[in-house]
Amino acid sequence: MVDVTAPRLDVDGLLADPAIRIVVCCGSGGVGKTTTAAALGLRAAEVHGRRTVVLTIDPARRLAQSMGLTELDNTPRQVKDIEAGESGGELHAMMLDMKRTFDEVVEQHTTPKRAAEIFANPFYQAMSSTFAGTQEYMAMEKLGQLRAGDAWDLIVVDTPPSRSALDFLDAPARLSRFLDGRMLRMLVAPARSGGRSVFSLVTASFGLFSRAVQKILGAQLLTDLSGFVSALDSMFGGFRQRADQTYRILQDPQTAFLLVAAPERDAIREAAYFAERLVAERMPLGGLVLNRMHQTEPAGVTAPESEAAADRLAAAGELPVAVDVLRIHAGLLRQSEREVKVAAAFTEAFPQVPTTVVAAQPADVHDVDGLRTIGALLA
Repeated sequence: MVDVTAPRLDVDGLLADPAIRIVVCCGSGGVGKTTTAAALGLRAAEVHGRRTVVLTIDPARRLAQSMGLTELDNTPRQVKDIEAGESGGELHAMMLDMKRTFDEVVEQHTTPKRAAEIFANPFYQAMSSTFAGTQEYMAMEKLGQLRAGDAWDLIVVDTPPSRSALDFLDAPARLSRFLDGRMLRMLVAPARSGGRSVFSLVTASFGLFSRAVQKILGAQLLTDLSGFVSALDSMFGGFRQRADQTYRILQDPQTAFLLVAAPERDAIREAAYFAERLVAERMPLGGLVLNRMHQTEPAGVTAPESEAAADRLAAAGELPVAVDVLRIHAGLLRQSEREVKVAAAFTEAFPQVPTTVVAAQPADVHDVDGLRTIGALLA
């Protein structure tokens, strides 16, 4: 058994707690975060009878495949092949479509005529699909929508790799800085003063600014931007307010952040970086999932002893299968020891963070049965 000295993370206690309404899984890429999120959602539904939705922000398709769904989109889809039995639990899954979410926000908070103007604006079309930070902000919007609807006992969020997940936390503040920026206020000013375009205001105070910006950005882009700002002006306050509300939800005890890491230096470093940020932001850090740890049962034979025995047998030309087994055993012991040392970089820095260990699996998880196995290992 791996000697991880941190307190044990009670995954079942977390999933069964009705006060916990949101679990956010964070971690660097390639550590099994999406699989962990799906396994947590499945166990919450099957074992604890909770009506659960898993929201993935990572564009990977593994979540849909592992749940037996042909596709995921912006609407929760129910996973049919679960064994909830008498618990009454349900599992649903969805993948964030940031443009569709942005469109929904526009449709919900403005008139059909104004929405049509916004959708036709080239700057909106670019921003809603590719603008840096839009995905993270729209993730906040979608999470806020799911939580406000109160239709779910538990929302499990699978975030992008951890530095992007920090963008997920930073989205409200970045939005506020954008809305409060000096250039944006100057662009909004013409719309508030009568709806004229930015180029119609060639007064001494504004003409120099508009000509300078036009030279840098180009006339058409600035016209598109001005129209975009004018169309969305009445919605900006709502954007900020909803983002701030969701941010407060993430700070609330109803939310638990779970860090997912593999026993690799970069992954552990990212987990520690994220933990520091959560502590600084007063967000509830629920625990660490150490994924893909290699373990071996105690056999009373150390790695050096196993290697020495293999060398003796090989030199005598005896028992070639035993030689291979002894060397495999020695390699596994050494790998396990290395992984414990790497993980200790986190557990020593954050000794109070509960931890659970998931053993490395012989094959990738690709179906509900595999998710069920991972859920049992997590618990």
